[in-house]
Amino acid sequence: MTATSTITRKASPAKPDSVVTPERFAQGLDSFASWQAAIEKNKETFERHYNEWEPDQADVDAIKALVSQHGLKALVLGEDWCPDVWRGLPVAARLGELTGMEVRFFPRDENKDIMAEFLKDGEFESIPTIVLYDRDHNYLGHWIERSDLANSEMGQLREIMAGKERDTPEWEEARKQYQAKTWDFAEGWRDSQVAELRALVEEALS
Repeated sequence: MTATSTITRKASPAKPDSVVTPERFAQGLDSFASWQAAIEKNKETFERHYNEWEPDQADVDAIKALVSQHGLKALVLGEDWCPDVWRGLPVAARLGELTGMEVRFFPRDENKDIMAEFLKDGEFESIPTIVLYDRDHNYLGHWIERSDLANSEMGQLREIMAGKERDTPEWEEARKQYQAKTWDFAEGWRDSQVAELRALVEEALS
């Protein structure tokens, strides 16, 4: 499948009929610790991505300034079984902590009405989805699933598994290689996620 941009940019008030009212936004889980307490699977993997990310200070400083100027806040949709969420949600959580940005976390499958407003290509319930607002709850844009860099490098991971029959020794060995390579790519993917979020907001507010 051809990689497409994960970013949707738009600067406008939230739709009058949007289910994401300020009151609904406030109902989301309010911290990474709260997310960890609420999920059942892959807590160690979430924790590893949270702890291992070394943020680019220039991106952090720029987003911190946007938070100060515009009251930037983020809604994050995810599920604990999704590899893209394992990586993307902890980054959003730490970014909020480092910049003072309010971040609220929502399990996708318990909030399908929210997901319906932010479908990838108008069709797919892709996660994580990160929706950005200013302090007046004006919608600034949303980011879906993974960065363009990650999309461009996914082909190398798929090649590792290509032609392997599931549940065979060859498949098991390839799966180990796949997982190891994913961690090799992880830092670049985390950094590119933040760079894209920064670009999204800067363009929306320009």
